[in-house]
Amino acid sequence: MVTQSAKSAGNLKPVDPIWSQVRHEAKEAVNNDPLLAAFLYSTVLNHDSLEEAVVHRVAERLDHPDLGADLIRQTYAVMMREDPSFSESLRVDIQAVFDRDPACTRYIQPVLYFKGFHAIQTHRLAHWLWKQGREDFALYLQSRSSAVFQTDINPATRIGKGIFLDHATGLVVGATAVIDDDVSILQGVTLGGTGKEDGDRHPKIRHGVLIGAGAK
Repeated sequence: MVTQSAKSAGNLKPVDPIWSQVRHEAKEAVNNDPLLAAFLYSTVLNHDSLEEAVVHRVAERLDHPDLGADLIRQTYAVMMREDPSFSESLRVDIQAVFDRDPACTRYIQPVLYFKGFHAIQTHRLAHWLWKQGREDFALYLQSRSSAVFQTDINPATRIGKGIFLDHATGLVVGATAVIDDDVSILQGVTLGGTGKEDGDRHPKIRHGVLIGAGAK
């Protein structure tokens, strides 16, 4: 015989503290400013998961007549089925922003507003496409990220998780650069070439490094 507690346990959804907090903050924001209700429902409260909300927001910001938000969302969905590590990376990225950015007081802020966070999530899709041999789609996303978020990250660049791009404006990262986990980068940074014509020619940023504004 199946006990009631066993039945209940089978119906429990996995605990997702960051998503729960983002939803709580969205509800608080609706109460504080009802004029934002439609925006907060469309971006957070109408979604079933953190992944869905983040992908929706990033895709809407990247939306363009050349390539619409729906197609970008569909491509994210394929990536997430084939590469489940995206779910962990975006959570660690959100936590990194919350922990390291004094201006970030709520988890909902990077999800909705911070272009550095959105640029990193765009790059994660572009890098996956690059590895799949879909270079034109990847380069298109690089171009859109540059136009929308003012970041120019080559889709071949390998980037870890727990990445915090503060302000993000003017960031340039070359194709053979590597950025390890838990790195923080301020605005106006260039991880450019060393002068070699080909091969490995860009910096390697190791775990936990902080790069100050304007570093070249």
